[in-house]
Amino acid sequence: MHSGTGPGLPGGLPGKPVGRLPRRILLAAAAGLPLAACTVPQPPRRRDPGPDPAPGRPIAHAGRSLLLQMLAHPDDDLYFMNPDTRRLLEAGTPVVSVYVTAGEANGINHAPGHPRPRPDKSAYVSARQQGLRQAYATLLGLPKFTRWERTVLELRGGQQAELNTLAHGDRRAELVFLNISVISPRNRPSLPALWGDRGMRQRTMVADNSPLKKPSSYDYDELVDALTGLLDRYRPTVVQTLDPDPDIQHSTARVRSKDSEQPGYSDHRDHTAVACFSWAALIRWVAEKSASGEPLPRFTTSAFRGYYNRHWPKNLPESLVREKAETLLAYGGDADWECGNPAGCGDYSVGQGRPLTNWKGWVRSTNYRYPGPQLVTDGVRSAYGVVGLRLVRWRASGVGWGAPEDLGGGPLAPPLGHAATKDGGQLLFAVRIASLVGHGGANRREVVQYDGRVWTSLGNPERRPDRGRRIGVPVAVTAGDGSVHLFVRNAAKSVSTRVRDASGWWGPWRALEGPDGDGTGDGDGIQDGLSAAVDGQGLVHLFAAARTSVRHWGQATPGAPVTLRAGGAMPAPGGAPHAFLRPDGSLGVLYRAPHSPALVAIRPDGSPLPGLVLEGYGPVAAGAGGVLLGRGERGEVQLRDARGALKRHRGVCVGPPVLVDGTPGAVVAGFGADAVPWLWRA
Repeated sequence: MHSGTGPGLPGGLPGKPVGRLPRRILLAAAAGLPLAACTVPQPPRRRDPGPDPAPGRPIAHAGRSLLLQMLAHPDDDLYFMNPDTRRLLEAGTPVVSVYVTAGEANGINHAPGHPRPRPDKSAYVSARQQGLRQAYATLLGLPKFTRWERTVLELRGGQQAELNTLAHGDRRAELVFLNISVISPRNRPSLPALWGDRGMRQRTMVADNSPLKKPSSYDYDELVDALTGLLDRYRPTVVQTLDPDPDIQHSTARVRSKDSEQPGYSDHRDHTAVACFSWAALIRWVAEKSASGEPLPRFTTSAFRGYYNRHWPKNLPESLVREKAETLLAYGGDADWECGNPAGCGDYSVGQGRPLTNWKGWVRSTNYRYPGPQLVTDGVRSAYGVVGLRLVRWRASGVGWGAPEDLGGGPLAPPLGHAATKDGGQLLFAVRIASLVGHGGANRREVVQYDGRVWTSLGNPERRPDRGRRIGVPVAVTAGDGSVHLFVRNAAKSVSTRVRDASGWWGPWRALEGPDGDGTGDGDGIQDGLSAAVDGQGLVHLFAAARTSVRHWGQATPGAPVTLRAGGAMPAPGGAPHAFLRPDGSLGVLYRAPHSPALVAIRPDGSPLPGLVLEGYGPVAAGAGGVLLGRGERGEVQLRDARGALKRHRGVCVGPPVLVDGTPGAVVAGFGADAVPWLWRA
């Protein structure tokens, strides 16, 4: 969650240009120099082997599934990554949680109704870690005070971490505590400084009653290496991180302090820094395997929004909110509990019902930095997804998919946009992490296209690199005249577009008209998770979830620009909309209502579409013949067609499932926890 205050993340100020470096210099590092009050000599940059965008690398064989999540503080996973983490655990996927900071804050663990204690940072760290053991014990189906195995873990580079392990039946959890202090000797937030300052070194803390007996320290490169080593040790098939590129948020100092956010952005500075370190480690891990000739790691990736959740309509139904809150209550604990840890039995400010009464509402939503299905299909002929930060293709084989084929292009964010061309080809679009370098180095994103043969950069609608980091997932659609319309959410929380004409020529980026949220306060911008569709006349339409309604842009005539339509007719959404073509050539729109499992089914003019019902949570898709696809409240994939409701209880789906077009009957595809796609012929 949060810990401490101080200046914003270096190199991340809105509108501040960042120098460009060669693309292959993806990671730079500081050597181990002690922090001093005088000028610190600048060590030379380390040049890591950059990810090779060329295709054809071997990919690791499918094996057992494992989730590894990288967090800034104890409780980040419980607030921001559930219910996803819980569903994976329930399906038998082992979970490894890596907590980078100690999260000691001011060291005061104040229980409501008790006298305010004196600061004791080591005790508070110990109490928060005890709270995590309580929370994960309950997720494993055990009593919250179940004893864990607690040992010391040797990390790459020579540092040590505390490792806590507990298993029950087919469920297993490991908690790894790096315990980096959140405040530097200069009394500023340590993780942003560690990311941004080349001479920075930060010490760790030793929690009370820990098997660790002495502190260590990290510089930039050692922390990236330690995280890379953990990835290589555990070989995860699913990786979950925090948000490396949070929204720009212009709040007053008073509001910002109240919201626990960093200057200029809608998240805590530690979340952002740790997410950047996490993605740097992922890039380094893939680069090391590529350089050594080993098979590329097989994993999918999801990044989760943090304090962003406060600013938007809540997207979880009450059943899931209470489920998340129950786990947080076990973490928060109570000063009167007898848990066996003299330092404390949880993070008391989170206990006793606080998650449900906290006005910020973090527990009431789960949002993704890169929302959308992790799999794209070309009928049943082939499927595409991002595995190991690279584009991978599977061809149809029997009743499923064949071996994965590496198409390169990385490092890529997970969801793909796609559009079919008039000649039967397929265009795929993604956000590429063009560079991710600490110490004031380049930190750039770009939209890229793959046409089945070569990769092409389509640039970025934002001119300044910092704003360019905020762009969303590309969404594309082919108009009736053969032109391809590409849309992305931009830094102003509005939409930018490029159009490819029928000859294959791309026009320039253009911002669509309409209200945005780039001013002071929250404004009325849109969330990511755009939906584009073509009506029966071949005209392009775009829909996006705003705070108070669903925004609608569309063409008036073939070849005309996409413009904003009169708004306000569609009620407030709880999540991303899905636009679909109806048999009469008109469009329908589906989305979840806020705080509710109910499905909103309407026309663009706001009039209801009767007979479309699919309760649950998360996005919903519609297919031919009135087929609806989504998730139930227990996370199971569910489909409704003329036969009624059908559910897939086998395994778990990472990211939203997708309907496969052009098949007789209803066919669903998705990613399993083993980073292997599956087909369900319902």
